[in-house]
Amino acid sequence: MKARSIKGMSEKEIAAQLEEIVEDGFLPTLAIVFLSIKQDHIAICDLLDQKGIAVFGATTAGEFIDRDIGKGSIAIMFLDISSSYFQIQFKEATEETLFEAAKEIAETAKQTFTKPAFLVAATMFTNAEIVVKAIEEQFENEVTLFGAQAGDDLTRTGAYVFTNNKQSKSGLLAVIINEEKIAINGLATSGWKAVGTVKTITKSEAGTVYTIDDQPAYDVFLKYLGGTESGIRAIDEAAVINEVGAFFPILMLRDDAEPVIRASMFSNPKDRSITFGGSVPQGTKFQFSLPPDFDVVDKVVEEATAIKNQELPQADAIIMFSCIARHLTLGPLVSEEIEQLQQVWNTPMVGFFSYGEMGKCLNGKHEYHNNTCCLVVMKELV
Repeated sequence: MKARSIKGMSEKEIAAQLEEIVEDGFLPTLAIVFLSIKQDHIAICDLLDQKGIAVFGATTAGEFIDRDIGKGSIAIMFLDISSSYFQIQFKEATEETLFEAAKEIAETAKQTFTKPAFLVAATMFTNAEIVVKAIEEQFENEVTLFGAQAGDDLTRTGAYVFTNNKQSKSGLLAVIINEEKIAINGLATSGWKAVGTVKTITKSEAGTVYTIDDQPAYDVFLKYLGGTESGIRAIDEAAVINEVGAFFPILMLRDDAEPVIRASMFSNPKDRSITFGGSVPQGTKFQFSLPPDFDVVDKVVEEATAIKNQELPQADAIIMFSCIARHLTLGPLVSEEIEQLQQVWNTPMVGFFSYGEMGKCLNGKHEYHNNTCCLVVMKELV
């Protein structure tokens, strides 16, 4: 399998680069497309459809190839995988039908390949945790699954997932890959560091937490974040949590696996609750966290190198989903992280800044995460 990554600021630029690729004798069958909502994803799909190229696409909060990070651009990885090795599945889904939609995708995968793997893109209003659960249940947790929630350049206007002749702000998109033909491995890692005492979620429902150690969650967060002075700018109490809380997520502690990160998304000063970007079960033990320092890149590269040495020494392509909160927190370090991860395998990369990630930590199972860097590595088997 060969891979080529390109990037441009318009459909015209992409069309010109695609012509150069085809003239060189490279005939892609699958395009991994990550682009800004400022770009015309329908026009890009039409362009690729005319070339007979299947599309797996999502809008972003920033996109990149290899070492080139952009904003407002179009990033595409072209793959020349045999069309018999993969299948695109697209489902419209509401909150009530999401589990069944993901289940149907999993059932289709089981009927198509003996050993299917999944790359999944979900919209920002989709509970990606349900998607992971629905797919894993069909395989008794023995399945390879990576993905992310699409972005909308932080406008909160709605993100899209899209494929040939289909698009949605409330949809689920998956490329199912025959893992007997294409090896897939990866990891989700964060680098956020636990700080302070262990606390307990004493009242919660789904992703909304009402009390922590029997105190209003809203008040506990304000105390941790330092009241109305965020350290970044003076803003009202609710905005401290809504705008700054994502930089200081909680680490949900488990006895048998790495902590799972949950970032605060919204606060309610009336009932003093906090809503997170994923479920936070009642009884959960957690610690607050601090953003990584300068050794975060070393840690991520070390974990990626372990996968290379132990699981997948060679790779044809790298796909990366990196949380937008991670980008905003780490600043220039994100560029260094992307560059060094690409150099571990020294192969083409495409990625985007997302609103949530699906993947596994080292020695862990596949889960839904916030604030992680999620790396996916692919290699065609001979």
